Amino acid sequence: MKNYEHYKRGYYMPPEKSTDWVNKEYIDKAPIWCSVDLRDGNQALIVPMNLEDKLEFFKTLVDIGFKEIEIGFPAASETEYEFCRTLIENDLIPDDVTIQVLTQARPHIIEKTFKAIDGAKHAIVHLYNSTSFAQRQQVFKKSKEEILKIAVDGAKLLNKMAADYGVNYPFEYSPESFTGTEIDYALEVCNAVIEEWKPTPDRKVIINLPATVEMSLPHVYASQIEYMSKHLKYRENVVLSLHPHNDRGCGVADAELGILAGADRIEGTLFGNGERTGNVDVITLCMNMFTHGVDPKLDLSDIPKLTELYERVTNMHVYERSPYTGKLVFAAFSGSHQDAIAKGMKFRKEQGDGMWTVPYLPLNPEDIGRKYDGDVIRINSQSGKGGIGYILQTKYGFDLPAKFREDLGYTVKDVSDKAHKELSPREVLEIFQSTYVNIEAPIKLLENHFIQRDGISTEISIEREGVKKVYHGHGNGRLDAVSNAIKKHFEIDFKVVCYEEHSLQMGSNSQAVAYVGIETEDGTVFGAGIKDDIIDASVQALISAVNRSGKI
Repeated sequence: MKNYEHYKRGYYMPPEKSTDWVNKEYIDKAPIWCSVDLRDGNQALIVPMNLEDKLEFFKTLVDIGFKEIEIGFPAASETEYEFCRTLIENDLIPDDVTIQVLTQARPHIIEKTFKAIDGAKHAIVHLYNSTSFAQRQQVFKKSKEEILKIAVDGAKLLNKMAADYGVNYPFEYSPESFTGTEIDYALEVCNAVIEEWKPTPDRKVIINLPATVEMSLPHVYASQIEYMSKHLKYRENVVLSLHPHNDRGCGVADAELGILAGADRIEGTLFGNGERTGNVDVITLCMNMFTHGVDPKLDLSDIPKLTELYERVTNMHVYERSPYTGKLVFAAFSGSHQDAIAKGMKFRKEQGDGMWTVPYLPLNPEDIGRKYDGDVIRINSQSGKGGIGYILQTKYGFDLPAKFREDLGYTVKDVSDKAHKELSPREVLEIFQSTYVNIEAPIKLLENHFIQRDGISTEISIEREGVKKVYHGHGNGRLDAVSNAIKKHFEIDFKVVCYEEHSLQMGSNSQAVAYVGIETEDGTVFGAGIKDDIIDASVQALISAVNRSGKI
């Protein structure tokens, strides 16, 4: 590929080795979550949310358990300012929820920010300025000392404004473009800001280290975070926060390794919406913890409801293969996958100990509001007998014998292949019924009677091409007697090689279903019968198989 030589690694390694995080196996508790959907996520939309949409989104964030929510950049626009004032003046912020507002390190913006949050019970004022080499060189054309002064002056002004308003709000500082900043310099700036704020156990400072642009492999970011964590002043009174973006597609990995490296808090968005390739996806982070047996402290038990809201108010689309949230992430089209899932579900029901171990499904779809019907086993030309049988059994109550399932599988796949489309469970049922069940041509069963004498004798009434006749047969069982009558009077030869039956549904209106396979010189043919009586169902299943054989 041309022009690769125009690029170089733009990140900076810590000045000392920082790899203690490598020895940690997993995340054992949830971090502090801060949603930035209403600020970072909103500013990344083609059409930002209006006031009503933001209010609905805010309520949803509260409902699922966020205790810190960055609601916007009040000094950026009247809509942002109005949203902030609406939340405060209408008392829409629960007492256990803290709003967060963003401000640049510029006096008039800081002043308007404090005016916007006047009266809030709990608020975090989030100060930032860019510190990266590229920004210093190309955008601001300022030295390290000048950029440091901007941060410190902003920190001092926050102290003054808090005193003027008589509030004790906690502060947050972000060296924007942290990943493109020399690490020792980023530490110098952060410590200078911390020194101005002098955090205490009762009023901690949040230091937020954003991957404003993701520049490195995740382990590099983890090493950067660990170095900062070890060398920040007043560390016991500092909440170390991360704000990963996803430019390299590693935002989730950055966040997870960053937590192992010492981070206490994560800023992110639902579904990963944000500038460019997006922010870190909080849902994915939470569900990754959930599937390791860790409570993520957010209630994501109704992902379909969250998806509907998100897509409606943002005009964004959740990609079908997005982890945990996409419509197809639990879908199994492959026959071998479907078979394994079906067997896993059966094992769970019969022998399971309550732990989730079903093959190919990292979690129980029902735990996040999804359904097996239509979400897990999906039927197309790639599907197999296991999945098709699973659909018929779990949704409609048909427990087909193994060989019958295989035959039906080929039939269903052929329909899907020729139509070039996925088949719904209802369409699978219709194919099964129209192809195998109660087939009444060329011969139609009208009546059957049995007498037990030296085995079983039968008298069956059959209609063929409008002509009704009575036939007799004898055998060692009812099905054998009917088989012998048909073979004798229609001069065909076959052998019953499969017979199973069961009740189709519970209750006074229950029906019986029977499955029969007959072997002829051309192979095995299957039929099914559904009747109110199990004997009638078994005879009808045999008639269905004979009719399908093409021998009459």
